[in-house]
Order: sequence, then structure tokens, then C-alpha cells
Amino acid sequence: MYNQTMQNLSSKLLNTFQQITYSFTTRHGGLSTSPFNTKNLAFHVGDNSEDVIQNHLQLAQQMGYKCANLVHMRQIHSDKIIIVDPDIHNFGNPPECDALITNKAHIPLMVMTADCTPVLLFDSVKNIIAVAHAGRSGAIKGIVPKTIEKMCTSFGSKIEDISVVLGPSIHGCCYEVGEKIANEMIDDGYDFAIINKEGSYYLEVNTIIKKQLEAIGIKKEKLEDLNICNACENQDFFSYRADKQKTGRIAGVLMLLPH
Repeated sequence: MYNQTMQNLSSKLLNTFQQITYSFTTRHGGLSTSPFNTKNLAFHVGDNSEDVIQNHLQLAQQMGYKCANLVHMRQIHSDKIIIVDPDIHNFGNPPECDALITNKAHIPLMVMTADCTPVLLFDSVKNIIAVAHAGRSGAIKGIVPKTIEKMCTSFGSKIEDISVVLGPSIHGCCYEVGEKIANEMIDDGYDFAIINKEGSYYLEVNTIIKKQLEAIGIKKEKLEDLNICNACENQDFFSYRADKQKTGRIAGVLMLLPH
């Protein structure tokens, strides 16, 4: 699963497609110093911006894209989805949203996380790619199924042609929430995602996402959860909680190749 040499993760599902290249990064292989050591890809966390740029350039070289073409997001825990316009959106002008979609080759899309779930989506028939950022708030707002809906309405995708991969994120083993949030979640019908351990409450965000995807018709063979908890595996991944809020960001990157 984890390749120390390449500093990335492998998806069995995405590996079956020749039309794309992708990466789920780890915290290894970059230039950033503690507490962002070493491959932080976010500019907004307090890291040295020159180190962040070098980390991006290194990733671009590894994956074979122009860094200037990369579209990342100013993520706001919303259900806002942007269809990328290469004339507007680029590395220096990221849109404010929590999901990106494109049908254009050589436009890498990036989602950054440090506990939230990075989601990569691919329609292998229409050759449409998307990325989404799904934390507790985004999951409740339905950012992932809404992204799929947008792929279908804007590009003619069909549910049965879309593959979905959930990258490293904090899991129910480590994501403790207060009683107030737990009760709100239960009242809103998300009791299936709450774990009660000796009076403490833990939330499994990916369970919410998976149930939403099942509800819209995504089959199990088209859904992969890498099943890695950032907090448990904090030595390999940034975790907002495990790192006491001062940390970097890993990324999920997806790019369509020419066909």
C-alpha cells in the first residue's frame, strides 16, 4: 500500500485505468522543516512558502505535469463545486470551493487534507475527473454525491461509470467529538456513524460518505477506501488532531492524460 521510495499511496481501483495519473501523498520526501516536515503542500499553514513551492515542483516532476497548470482549492468546508476553467484557474489562482471537475487533459486537480477525507473520482467512459474535500461538515452537506451529480448533469456521466477512492483521513478510532456534536449527528440521522466508547463519542466520516454513495447507486466494486487513519499513522501523514493543529497538508492529485 505505502511506497516509502515514491512517497505515495497506491489505489487498486485507479491503477486499472490508463487514462489518468494520480497520487495520494504522504508527509515524506519534501523540504519543509518541523512541524511541517517534510512534504507540506499548503501555503496557509505557516510554512516557509519557498519550501512549499519546492515541494509542489518536486511533485509535479514526479507526476509529469506543469506546476503552473495545477488547480488546487481554497477549501471552505462547503458543498461548492467548480468546473475548472483553465483560462481562470491555475496554481496561482485557486478557486474557493471544495470540489473540482474537469474533462481536460494535463490539468491536475488537487485536494489537500490533514484529517478530512480526500476523494478522487473518475468517469472512465466520458473521461471526466474530479476531486473533493470531505470533512464532517462537507460530508453532511453531501459534497461527494453532489460532485457526482454535477459530473452527470454537466458532462453526461453515468453513475455506473464513476470510480471513487477515499484517501487517508482520520477515522472513528481517533476522531473524538463532544456530546453536543454527537447528539446533533444522531438527531440528524447519522447515528450509524457515531461510536460510543465508554461515554466518549467518536465519528466515522467515511461511513457517512459510503452510505451516501450507496444511496445514489455507486457499486461496491467502484468504491475504494484506502482505510488509513492519519492520526494512527501520524508518522507518515499530517493530522490536524494528532499534531495539535500545527501541521502541514498531504494531497490527493488526479490528472487526465491525452487520449
